[in-house]
Amino acid sequence: MEALDERWGDPAYWQAIKRNTSSVTPFYLLAAVDHRIDDLGEIAPATPDQSIYLDIFARTFWMGLVITCICLVLAYPLAYLLANLPARQSNLLMILVLLPFWTSVLVRVAAWIVLLQSGGLINSALMSLGVIDQPLELVFNRTGVYISMVHILLPFMILPIYSVMKGISPTYMRAAISLGCHPFASFWRVYFPQTYAGVGAGCLLVFIIAIGYYITPALLGSPNDQMVSYFVAFYTNTSINWGMATALGGLLLLATVVLYLIYNWLVGASRLRLS
Repeated sequence: MEALDERWGDPAYWQAIKRNTSSVTPFYLLAAVDHRIDDLGEIAPATPDQSIYLDIFARTFWMGLVITCICLVLAYPLAYLLANLPARQSNLLMILVLLPFWTSVLVRVAAWIVLLQSGGLINSALMSLGVIDQPLELVFNRTGVYISMVHILLPFMILPIYSVMKGISPTYMRAAISLGCHPFASFWRVYFPQTYAGVGAGCLLVFIIAIGYYITPALLGSPNDQMVSYFVAFYTNTSINWGMATALGGLLLLATVVLYLIYNWLVGASRLRLS
């Protein structure tokens, strides 16, 4: 055989044939974590031009973390306001919180494109007020992705926190204040610890949804703002590389399960009770 083609004498080709004779292969999972099987059959780091997926996962988790933190900062006071307002005002505010669910995500993203573009309502208003001289770049970058995703995911943070706050009796705070505790200290030491379950559930829910988002970064972000879900869709629909799409999606699912287990260990899923 070597007389017919000298490549038959190269062990690398025989190793390639051996690797592809099995119906099960670790190739895609290794590629998804920037590794490969070398000519000797050993696991080795991927070449620099193929080492992209760990950076994509890091970007995905970082963007999910930033979005989760912003949602938490905005949602906690809103949930507290909802839980302590009279029923009439609380119900009206709750309708405003739930109102985005009545509109398609695609429509909301398209609306943000119109609002955030250079000649959009936000830039036009800021320029007419004299706040800025030049339009801000708010679209087709990470800023636009953050704004849109926070708007979409904020209700998912508000509702779990609100459901826990609604079950906290106001007598705890009054008792702490009557015993001489400062109102801020009583809130921080008495009220806030009782909301851990809601905060944990909201953060977990928002983070899991955020790291799996596709349409918002695809429409509002630049090529450097795409998350893992974009590449799953690319390998599924464009290059028809279902093995790679499955590997990336499987690792994302594994990360989701790990996050839930950590939440259950730290907070306990059984502590969350809807009021």
